[in-house]
Amino acid sequence: MKSVSSKQLTLLISLVITFVSFLYWLIDFFLITSWWIGILWISTVFIVSYFTIRYILNHFIYDKIKPIYKSIHDINIKNKLARNQAEPTDIIAKVKNEVTIYSEHKTQEIEQLKEMERYRKEFLGNVSHELKTPIFNIQGYILTLLDGGIDDPNINNLYLERTEKSINRMISIVEDLETITRLEAGELELKFTNFDIIGLVADVFEMHHMRAEGKQISLKFGTGAEKPIKVNADKRRIFEVVSNLVINALKYGKPKGSIRASFYDMDAYTLIEIKDDGIGISPENLPRIFERFYRVDKSRSREEGGTGLGLSIVKHIIDAHNQTINVKSDINRGTTFSFTLNKSTKK
Repeated sequence: MKSVSSKQLTLLISLVITFVSFLYWLIDFFLITSWWIGILWISTVFIVSYFTIRYILNHFIYDKIKPIYKSIHDINIKNKLARNQAEPTDIIAKVKNEVTIYSEHKTQEIEQLKEMERYRKEFLGNVSHELKTPIFNIQGYILTLLDGGIDDPNINNLYLERTEKSINRMISIVEDLETITRLEAGELELKFTNFDIIGLVADVFEMHHMRAEGKQISLKFGTGAEKPIKVNADKRRIFEVVSNLVINALKYGKPKGSIRASFYDMDAYTLIEIKDDGIGISPENLPRIFERFYRVDKSRSREEGGTGLGLSIVKHIIDAHNQTINVKSDINRGTTFSFTLNKSTKK
């Protein structure tokens, strides 16, 4: 009975009633010997019973499932016409299907909410941890100065300089968080212009030249850098993307290693690749490297400085350009970040 539709059930009941009527007519036939009256009687009983039972059955089923449809679809059927339009051929099967889909959808929503809650807790923990370090440093330096250190020429300027560094770190964290929030909310307006991506990468290399020399890491151009390549994007934001990728490569690079920028023609797009030969990233860490405050090597990251938000900002900026960014890495062999940009339409 679970797979029987309302039409089939109606037909079955109507046939039973008609059969009973036929038996009644057979008994009565011996008293009234008229075939046409019997046929008319049986036909009338079948037609009337079929449509009457179907109307009552559908009306009953509809009244029972209407609250379910309201909870799932939030529909409000106000008149008979809307009811007829909403009524399916097999209403029981459709309701079962709708409830199954609804249940699966809600299960997915619950799992997503649990994941978001986990991420929220982890994010709040990371924010508090990142801010706690400079705050406690500032507190320690200020208390030392208040306790008489301000009069000691050996430490007063040193502690004030360290306090300034801690304050600057807090400012960097807040500014980076604000940037990510604005990017996620779509409030950060991108200013698209046509520019030479190779020239931009050269400017980034120049800016980080001293730091690279200090770590004995060479900054090089690879494939596709022989001539200018025009792209259409927000130049300032893409400069930030390349800069963050180079900084990340410098953090995890090996002495006497290299960072190489290559460019590839992808029809309507240009693929930019920043590759290093540093310590690499383990496979279990790769899916999370674009998360806020996520650090592959926490102790080394903090020694090198930074807010832990660089790669998250990179991902958000590329997403805001409706482009893609990918990463591949091998332990002790290096990491490669690659992202796409639209080519300039102007020659």
